[in-house]
Amino acid sequence: MTRTHTVAVDAMGGDHGPSVTVPAALLALSRFPSLNLVLVGDEQALREDLRKRGRADDARIRVAHASQVVAMDDPVAVALRNKRDSSMRVAINLVHEKQADACVSAGNTGALMAISRFVLKTLPGIDRPAICTALPTVTGHVHMLDLGANVDSTAEHLQQFAVMGSILAMAVDGIERPRVALLNIGQEDIKGNEQIKAAAQLLAADPSINYTGFVEGDGIFKGHADVVVCDGFVGNVALKTTEGVAKMIGEMIKRQIKRNPLTMISGLLALPVLNGLKREMDPGRYNGASLVGLNGIVIKSHGSADVKSFANALGVAVHEVDKNVPALVGQRLGAAVDGEERK
Repeated sequence: MTRTHTVAVDAMGGDHGPSVTVPAALLALSRFPSLNLVLVGDEQALREDLRKRGRADDARIRVAHASQVVAMDDPVAVALRNKRDSSMRVAINLVHEKQADACVSAGNTGALMAISRFVLKTLPGIDRPAICTALPTVTGHVHMLDLGANVDSTAEHLQQFAVMGSILAMAVDGIERPRVALLNIGQEDIKGNEQIKAAAQLLAADPSINYTGFVEGDGIFKGHADVVVCDGFVGNVALKTTEGVAKMIGEMIKRQIKRNPLTMISGLLALPVLNGLKREMDPGRYNGASLVGLNGIVIKSHGSADVKSFANALGVAVHEVDKNVPALVGQRLGAAVDGEERK
């Protein structure tokens, strides 16, 4: 018998709210027959939206009311203390109460991390959760973390990120021994700050990690690693730079094609190749970042995600529920802690 998956959706979060989250939810339902959804937000507005789309009586959709919304510019303290009935908080509570297997939100990243950590707590052995997502490479994709949850990270935190990223790659991609690299300003052992050098020593001494050494920024996309580890400040800058470069290349290609009739004809001939390139580089294809290290599954969608992109984030949630990622991380960390205690 096929197992069902229940995902709580922060239907009010992100730049577009229900105008994206509701149709994306319906798209995800068509993609995943095992999926059930709880749409969290303004109950009256959500039910009316479902009615207009002819899905008011869909047995796979439940609506949970929330009277508040966490705005994209809300301070974390406000979201955490003053908006306890926000769609984000209610969705996360459903995971905590075992009424949902996972939560997906396109809302305020800082608030999502803070509320998730407060409600769900971290797994034993984890000091700080990290944001992890897949990025395209010339050979497939790479899992990169942390992408913004922790601006300052110690060497020990980076080691924890490496363990979590390695387990995620094992579970999601089926890689037996994922190659783990540390993001640095050079590949030589003498390069980097003291934090990175100390982290390299910890990773090299950890038998549970297939540590391959340092990787530079351009190496992220060469396919030489399955997991790239960095602190949240560096990771977020790298992620946003990547997204900006991808958009710039797209605009430059369009501009060059429109230069004159000859380039327009050439562009038409190259259209299949260009469309393929667009698909490969589309950030929405990889939308859905995992908040790994929590005692539950929370997926962060890009705030400006469109319908297809948000549906992709829901797909990430389904896959992580399938693989039971938090349990895998907990088991691996528990084994590591037991090993240290026996020494």
